Amino acid sequence: MLELPMPNDTSRKIIHVDMDAFYASIEQRDEPRLKTRALVIAHDPRTTGGKGVVTTANYVARQYGVHSAMPASQALRLVPKRLLTFKAPDFTKYRAVSAQIHALFHQVTDLIEPVALDEAYLDVTANRDFPSTIALALWLQDQIRQTTGLTSSVGLSYNKFLAKEASEYNKPQGRTIILPEQAQAFLDQLPIEAFRGVGKKTAPQLEAMGVTDGASLRRFSQAELIAAFGKMGFGLYQHARGVDNRPVVVRDAKSIGKERTYRSVLTTEAQVQTELQSLAEQVAGALARKQKHGKTVVLKVRDRDFVTLTRRLTQDGYVQGATAIFQAAWQLWQGLTPKPEAIRLLGITATGLDPQQYENIDLKL
Repeated sequence: MLELPMPNDTSRKIIHVDMDAFYASIEQRDEPRLKTRALVIAHDPRTTGGKGVVTTANYVARQYGVHSAMPASQALRLVPKRLLTFKAPDFTKYRAVSAQIHALFHQVTDLIEPVALDEAYLDVTANRDFPSTIALALWLQDQIRQTTGLTSSVGLSYNKFLAKEASEYNKPQGRTIILPEQAQAFLDQLPIEAFRGVGKKTAPQLEAMGVTDGASLRRFSQAELIAAFGKMGFGLYQHARGVDNRPVVVRDAKSIGKERTYRSVLTTEAQVQTELQSLAEQVAGALARKQKHGKTVVLKVRDRDFVTLTRRLTQDGYVQGATAIFQAAWQLWQGLTPKPEAIRLLGITATGLDPQQYENIDLKL
């Protein structure tokens, strides 16, 4: 059967950010003594009658074979008791840290697809603020560390599948870039169990067919893989060839912002004031079109050395109109000490959005 070439969009630039052992790393950050322990985020099976599953584990515990979704009782058997610590998950804390990380994502793009609290895809094809997409990815990784005290792994490529494979390739604190001309060689050497979507049931079936890596997977035709695995077979055929044209899917926007990069840096306060007024009008217009309003205004300032500052102001009531947005941003600007002397980027974002039918109500108590 003749197989026509598949379209393969290699023009995009996608980053996959994956936090390293996220929940366990937060607990280690807050309680440093846990760094040398085999930390398992799960309810202690000795207190639950053997019930419960592992949410995640730190890298010490992983050396003993502990992994996510494993019964907590099995982790108890694998790890020497003198090293083992169980800690119940605290999702309120984890969500708060995740919000900090996503706020950083929004500093570089609004095309964000969250996968979980600890990972997301970012489409940064339209990047204009950094010398290169690689510089942007490294900046993100560094900002996450500075803001949260946690490490992350980043993968950069031209589609979501490869970006995910790249972030998984060299954990923890990994930095992997797969360019279009490198993709086939990377996939050919990749063990078949490392292909996203190949699990405990599929891997033995593929191995029985003589498939051990991407190169041996690529020897099978589209028809053969579909016959063996149905819809998943078509996905395997595409992935073996580095094809994944799925877009980054943006969820309901939690923020609306506008920013501008300047070829000639701003050096006077009058210039900053004029630009902030223009940005405030743009944000107000975008909010009106989306029929949204919010209580928090975020100011973003980047100098010519790519040092980025963000400040936020939360009001008791919703911020309405360009004037109010500008006044909040100007107040944040006035509070910067010291002020950057040469500004290459300014941005204003409204966050904490609600539909405009939500109103401020003062209760007389």
